[in-house]
Amino acid sequence: MSTLRPTRLGAIVLLIASLAGLAIALYAYFVPLTGVTGTLGALVAILACLALGVMALLLAGIKHKKAAILLRALILLGLVGTFLAGLLLHQWWICAAMGVGFIGLILDMVRPAHHVQPAHA
Repeated sequence: MSTLRPTRLGAIVLLIASLAGLAIALYAYFVPLTGVTGTLGALVAILACLALGVMALLLAGIKHKKAAILLRALILLGLVGTFLAGLLLHQWWICAAMGVGFIGLILDMVRPAHHVQPAHA
């Protein structure tokens, strides 16, 4: 029988959402006529998405419960802040990406901490 391993689906969804937000923020920063080309706000959104990506990678490998709680709180603050930055920049796709990232955070929070292995006869 195969043993079940805890899934890291939430961290993967969070990573994909942060990379999507990064791509959108880079597009807004560098492409002319986006309304926020070269602005400090778009640059902050780029850095925030990078930080969220790093925290998503850390979340996938974390083992201590208290550290996971602290990291999830920081991720939540990052998601809310980046969502608000997307609103202020009128970059609605960044807001959508952060919404998907929030779903990933929720998925990570509700995943089981451990699986019971089947007893051998």
